[in-house]
Amino acid sequence: MNSLIPPIGIVSFALVITAVLILGTRKRDPEAKGKPLGWWWTLGLSMLAGASYTAAGWPFNVVPKLIMGDMVGLATAVVPGVTLSGIALLFLAVLIWVGLTRRQVAVIGIILVHIMAGAGGGFGTLAQRIHAIAVHLAGG
Repeated sequence: MNSLIPPIGIVSFALVITAVLILGTRKRDPEAKGKPLGWWWTLGLSMLAGASYTAAGWPFNVVPKLIMGDMVGLATAVVPGVTLSGIALLFLAVLIWVGLTRRQVAVIGIILVHIMAGAGGGFGTLAQRIHAIAVHLAGG
C-alpha cells in the first residue's frame, strides 16, 4: 500500500519532533496561529524523539554510551549495586517535585528516554515500545 506521505526516515522524524517541541514550548506570540503544546503532548513527543534518536544510531548513540560507561561507573563507585535504571528512576522521582517549564520537560524527556533505551528492565521495555512506534510512524 502506498502512503500519502513517503517515509521520512528515523533521523528526520526525530529532528521534526524536536523542532515541534522547540517551537511548541516557547512563549506564545499573540499573532501566532498555533497554541503552545500541553504538558502531556510535550512529554509524549519528547519520549518519541528520544527513542527516535536511539533508533537512529551513530552519532546519536555516543551520549548514552558515555553516560552508561562514565556515570554508572561513578555512581557504582559511590553506591555499590546502583544501576542505570535505578538512576533513571531516582532522576524521575526528583523531577516530579521540581517545577519545570514545558521546554525543560521536553529536553529532559528526550535525554532521559534516549538514555533509558539501553538500560534494560522496565525502562528499557518502555523505550523499546516507544522506539517501535517511532520506527512505524517514520515509515522505516
